[in-house]
Amino acid sequence: MKIALITGATSGIGAACAHLFAAQGYQLILVARRENLLTTEAKHLADKYAVEVKTLVADVRVQEELTSGLEALPEEWKSVDVLINNAGLSQGLDPIDKGDTGDWDRMIDTNVKGLLYVTRIVSNWMTTHKKGHIINIGSIAGQEVYPNGNVYCATKHAVDALNKGMRIDLLPHGIKVTAINPGMVETEFSKVRFKGDEDRAKQVYDGLEPLMANDIAEAIWFAVSRPAHVNINDMLIMPAAQATAAIVKRN
Repeated sequence: MKIALITGATSGIGAACAHLFAAQGYQLILVARRENLLTTEAKHLADKYAVEVKTLVADVRVQEELTSGLEALPEEWKSVDVLINNAGLSQGLDPIDKGDTGDWDRMIDTNVKGLLYVTRIVSNWMTTHKKGHIINIGSIAGQEVYPNGNVYCATKHAVDALNKGMRIDLLPHGIKVTAINPGMVETEFSKVRFKGDEDRAKQVYDGLEPLMANDIAEAIWFAVSRPAHVNINDMLIMPAAQATAAIVKRN
């Protein structure tokens, strides 16, 4: 069986990937913090696509619960073919001198350390089986820096560096590493950034057509479905209305 492990699986890009990979016959391991959403999503996927779904309620920032939960999976489920490191967030939009250090910690702990915790476990499984494909969800913010994006951009630049390091370290084991870097995608991202302020979050997408989660899921599937001798190293995906991280065309 083919297995995909997806973090941040209950919404946005993670949920879109879960549906697309299930439709392609993959069995799923879904990791997310919100138990009710995770349980509901797992049942829906299993019923709709006739696949088996394992779930782990965990915050990728908490290494102990993540490690114990993943290592408790049955041995046959540790033969993961695709890891999608999707869990990530932005908090606040403040200049560096007014930034909230709690926001900084949450971004660094989720976007960098959480990605590393998951990868540390799953890459060991992959090296044992001499196969695997790791997809790291980055951002245009990992390619350039925009006003008041300081620490979030720094975390995504770190992910970009980790993509390159992983690709080198895992090459001898036949493991592929792909960076997927979206521009503006209409998901919970802005709502989370503005801590539940839906009006402010909605303004981010006013007057333009952003990418949708499924656009990114389809790009991920394209990378994963290439022949064995082909690896897509990096993919930068922008809505047509966006030229750079900070320059957009609004109607």
